Amino acid sequence: MLLSTVANADSPRPVLTACGHPFYPPVSWVSEGQLKGLAPQLTRQLFAELGYDVQLIADTNWKRCLLEARLGNIDIVVAAYRIASRESYLAFSEQYIIADEVRIFVNSDADSPITGMDDLPGKTVGLLLGDSFGDRFDAFLQTNSHIEYVSRNQQNFSKLANQRIDYMPIGWRSGMLQTRKLGFENHVMPLREKIASEYYYLALSKAGNLSQHLPYINQRLQELHKSNRIRNMIRSNSLEYLHNPL
Repeated sequence: MLLSTVANADSPRPVLTACGHPFYPPVSWVSEGQLKGLAPQLTRQLFAELGYDVQLIADTNWKRCLLEARLGNIDIVVAAYRIASRESYLAFSEQYIIADEVRIFVNSDADSPITGMDDLPGKTVGLLLGDSFGDRFDAFLQTNSHIEYVSRNQQNFSKLANQRIDYMPIGWRSGMLQTRKLGFENHVMPLREKIASEYYYLALSKAGNLSQHLPYINQRLQELHKSNRIRNMIRSNSLEYLHNPL
């Protein structure tokens, strides 16, 4: 461990602010006014080791979370895709937190079934404000689909279950958890084909000087993956999400 980067335990502990995606279990989600999940837990753990306390901000949507980080009002985004538009204001860890296999979720009873990417042009897609699924697929969505934005992911699942949109992209693990939680297993399903393999990284606002800790953060994330600690946290947070109130 890079002990030289860790703050003196006897010194006052500065408080950092962090936000995250409010609707993406098991990575992060908001329940009972608290930001929960794998990424908030890891963020608090790693920065506690570095001598900081972390205040998790839960009363913001995903687009606002990213905006506040860009403005320098938030120190940490607990987990985010590393895409070109975010590189100017966020410093990302090199080691990912979790791999995210993005799939298309559709209504299994749709009158015009979607079976693959070739069926998507001209269809209506539901997106959460601030969401990205990698530069390549984002460009595809902008040029090939009618986009309807929502502020809460539950809206997209409900719209898809009621055939008010044709499809939505989301990480397979998170999509399956939310489908089960919302009771839409009989209507909403993922296609077999994955559209992207993306990764969630811990991200630090470039407005501050926290990027000096990235070597330590990268090393610790590698250790936590190697010990299967993160795998166990994914499992425990998935179960917690299913049992938490909406």
